Amino acid sequence: MLDLRHLAKKLVTPFRQYLGRLTVVDRHVRGEGLEIGALQDPMPLPTAKKVRYVDIASTDELRRMYPRKAGRRLVHVDIVDDGETLRTVADGSQDFVVANHFLEHCEDTIGTLRNLLRVVRPGGVVYLSVPDKRHTFDSERASTTVEHHVRDHEDGPAGSRHAHYVDVVQNAMKVQGDAAVAAAVLDLEQRSFRIHFHCWSQTEFLQLLVELQARAGFPRFDVAEFVANEREMIVVLKRLG
Repeated sequence: MLDLRHLAKKLVTPFRQYLGRLTVVDRHVRGEGLEIGALQDPMPLPTAKKVRYVDIASTDELRRMYPRKAGRRLVHVDIVDDGETLRTVADGSQDFVVANHFLEHCEDTIGTLRNLLRVVRPGGVVYLSVPDKRHTFDSERASTTVEHHVRDHEDGPAGSRHAHYVDVVQNAMKVQGDAAVAAAVLDLEQRSFRIHFHCWSQTEFLQLLVELQARAGFPRFDVAEFVANEREMIVVLKRLG
């Protein structure tokens, strides 16, 4: 029997999530800035003067990397750069950075947040939407601890990369059997597939931010907004002078 309530929720939830993003964007995003990893879903930024798109490869290369998106219109990539490092973007040069469902794919979370804050001016904002693991396929994975983030940042993420792939294969993809798990992990590693290396609930992600506010040498910031938005959380960080 068709469950109409379940079907209605499935259809309405993405729309409500989209409206939630727009509401927060309208409150905080002004001026000229960047959006990272927009692909076929750029964030509407009605209050911004100008947005440039950043991705790991050019638009043509992204089409080859993502053949399933062949029929979709991708944004024109203005800056080819690694969103984790933003090496080609000058310090304090942007009014905002927008990154939707990007941070969980980054191996060095602390380094990435440092660089996102580095490139915005004092008073500028970093707008993030981050999946709440409790409402995704990551629900049975252990949340990433602050200590783990610090280790990945200070020692480099290579030491934990293999364990992340195993965790995803077993607890998110639900692959069973030693041989099948090993084969799936090898496939992901050989393709350098950008899994959700890290995952959090709202409380755990907020705990990370609080720790970073107290971390010596980290860019000073305020949490301007932190709100649940359906299956994700929206976080706005304001760079302090």
